[in-house]
Amino acid sequence: AFTGEYWDNKDAGTYKCVCCGQDLFVADTKFDSGTGWPSFWKPVADGHVKEIRDASHGMVRTEVVCSKCGAHLGHVFDDGPPPTHKRYCMNSASLRFNKKD
Repeated sequence: AFTGEYWDNKDAGTYKCVCCGQDLFVADTKFDSGTGWPSFWKPVADGHVKEIRDASHGMVRTEVVCSKCGAHLGHVFDDGPPPTHKRYCMNSASLRFNKKD
């Protein structure tokens, strides 16, 4: 936490899957969750990420993967800001950022 490439990025642009290049999140939906991980309140579009129940490590969470290639992106939690109240907590290593010109 607080060490990934994008946790504190405030530039306008699009976050893409590092593996296949699919658009995942736009900077307008990024917020400071205080976790040190890039956090978003919604994906760029319906169907661009897939949510999977994750019961590993002695806890139940919801894993987020790229819907195109299946790459692990992070997890989603129900403690985000309005309007979705979701916190898509992503790993910087799973993302590639394309800065808006």
